[in-house]
Amino acid sequence: MFRHLICTCVAIALLVTPAFTQESDKTPASSIDPQISTEVLSLSLDPLTEEELEQEVVAWMAALKNVATRIADDEIRLINGEGDADAINADVDLLRERKAALVNRIEIVLDAYELKGGDSAKDRKYIVAVRGIKAAENDIGTRVHAFKAWLKSKEGGVKLLFHTIKFLAILVLFRLLSAFAGKLIRRATAKQRHLSGLLKAFINKMAHRVILAIGVVVALGSIGVNVGAALALIGGGAFILAFALQDTLSNFAAGLMLLVYRPFDVGNAVEIGGIKGKVNSVSMVSTTILTFDNQKVLVPNKKVWGDTITNITGMDTRRVDMLFGIGYGDDIEKAQRIITRVVAEHPMILADPVPNIGVHELADSSVNIRCWPWSATADFLTVRTEVTKRVKEEFDAAGISIPFPQTDVHLHNVVSNEKMENA
Repeated sequence: MFRHLICTCVAIALLVTPAFTQESDKTPASSIDPQISTEVLSLSLDPLTEEELEQEVVAWMAALKNVATRIADDEIRLINGEGDADAINADVDLLRERKAALVNRIEIVLDAYELKGGDSAKDRKYIVAVRGIKAAENDIGTRVHAFKAWLKSKEGGVKLLFHTIKFLAILVLFRLLSAFAGKLIRRATAKQRHLSGLLKAFINKMAHRVILAIGVVVALGSIGVNVGAALALIGGGAFILAFALQDTLSNFAAGLMLLVYRPFDVGNAVEIGGIKGKVNSVSMVSTTILTFDNQKVLVPNKKVWGDTITNITGMDTRRVDMLFGIGYGDDIEKAQRIITRVVAEHPMILADPVPNIGVHELADSSVNIRCWPWSATADFLTVRTEVTKRVKEEFDAAGISIPFPQTDVHLHNVVSNEKMENA
């Protein structure tokens, strides 16, 4: 009964085939040839109207149906054990290759048809169904033979191998191009002194990534992927992603502001939001700071740009603020002369601006003398450490005390009234 049902289906298909082809009485503009170049086919379809393209669709679909019917007939013969299996498999291999070539060209025709207002939903569903025609699952020999034939087919394994090689070759080419362009860009940015190191690194990195992204798009387009549709899909989803990634986009925008306005550069010592350290790097979402005790802190760019930024080493010179306290009984003039001499003898202290030395305040336990010399920013810690040490040694040698906080307690002898009356 199953054999009769299959034969009936084949007969119906053969009867329908003439009716299908009769719909295209008019000669199509393009040649219904599976081996026609895709470029030639696309060019021949460009000037056609929607009505003419509809005729093209009918003609190409009729050819596809004819091939699919012949494949189905051969598969039925294999299942029934009719005829020479090797000859039938060889014929099926040729038909499958022809079918794959037809499907490839028909999709080009359908794209042109849809572009000019046609509706090809049913035709595309038919293509999906026809692609599913395959060897019987219980016939392992036929399946192995079909797989080997697919590997050798120009529309199968050979085409896949060629596309893979072309895809990888284009990626390697653009990778080399990005490396070469990166060297040129680094040389060009290195000559621009007004650009910060962060901005230079950002330009180099983005140029590298943009060239690689272009390479991926070109490589995908070279193997027949509809890149335009993919980009349109990404563009449509960008609006939704914008809501899901609000914080990331805010950090990205803040990162651009940091690169453009350059409040700090790589290696600068900064204080941001209570965090002190050296700027290690700035990405598009966060700023990496190495604290002075070598801890790595990642601060979101939104917080960096929205908070107060103190660039400790942003200037070439810096004032070294020091305060020395002496006792109230010590000689102030003598102490000032010692501090002035120590400052004048230090090689890292700048002569201009002139150091500011004088009495600062009368504190609870000491007379505080300010010492404000200037030095190069890189010498700041060295100057403060060495001057403080030298002043302490000179004060000790001169007998000038450096008092520590102290409190005087006065005791009063209070005599009670009872003792006074007894006296």
